[in-house]
Amino acid sequence: MKDASLSKTSSGPVTKTQRQHPLALKFTFLIVEYHDRLPHVTTVMLNRPKKRNAINAQMWKEIGEAFRDVGSIGDGCRCVLLKGSGKGFCGGIDVTDQNFFAELSPSENNDDKSSQDAARKSLAFRSQVLQMQDAFTALEECPVPVVVAIHGACVGAGVDLACCADIRVCSKNAVFGVREVHLGLAADVGTLQRFPKIVGFSSRVKELCFTGDDFDAEDACKIGFVSRVSETEEDLQKNADEICNKITQHSPVAVSVTKISLNYSRDHSVDEGLKHIALQNSSALMSEDVMKSFMMSSGAADIEFDAMRAHSRL
Repeated sequence: MKDASLSKTSSGPVTKTQRQHPLALKFTFLIVEYHDRLPHVTTVMLNRPKKRNAINAQMWKEIGEAFRDVGSIGDGCRCVLLKGSGKGFCGGIDVTDQNFFAELSPSENNDDKSSQDAARKSLAFRSQVLQMQDAFTALEECPVPVVVAIHGACVGAGVDLACCADIRVCSKNAVFGVREVHLGLAADVGTLQRFPKIVGFSSRVKELCFTGDDFDAEDACKIGFVSRVSETEEDLQKNADEICNKITQHSPVAVSVTKISLNYSRDHSVDEGLKHIALQNSSALMSEDVMKSFMMSSGAADIEFDAMRAHSRL
């Protein structure tokens, strides 16, 4: 996916930045960098274009590592733009990577009885599935919003990954598919749990998951899986940039607490959600960002919100 030129947005002119992101040199199959025109936006790009960005075991681990760090290490990030390099967003899991299936393969040691026992093999494999789930859940738990710009193929694990983003936009050439049934398994890293909560437990959702049929950008927008469809990949970049830029104009405290509350309320009752946001805002409202936001709403210019601190870790 290529960046389109962007000289101005609805929030005013954008600026160029040549800073190197702290995670820039950490990964093999991800490109992590500051957006070249939006200083508070970090771009994460899946980078296996010759494999249609099919996710191998190493990339899978890198996705989890990247989203556990971005926005929480004092990098100044207020929004993440996730996209794929080359002709499509993500071609799913790389089924040629035997690291995914090593635990399920027959043991060469015939004397190892534990490797022949189905229950023991199942319990041993479970930890890998949980690790794979946690890697994608890192997008959901990322302290800043994640916007995913989808072009071309977004199938299998690509849909799992997209479901974890906060906002999904796509180009007209995007093709989606919950294809796991074609591989003889049920999707197990998030689609069956998140997809229905995004678009509703409709007959269409079950049809797509049971049949493994592809669906196009128009259908994805119709059921609410994506919020915008762009005519071209260049327009997709512009629309994604516009969304990211608007998000970063607001208080990073307000945006972070909003994401936390939305995710919590999705999985809890209205009453529980109300009590949760009351607790969150009892501290968040103490921020000077509240007064700054009022000043911005009143037309004040040159209001800057302070950077978020790096999260404390052992």
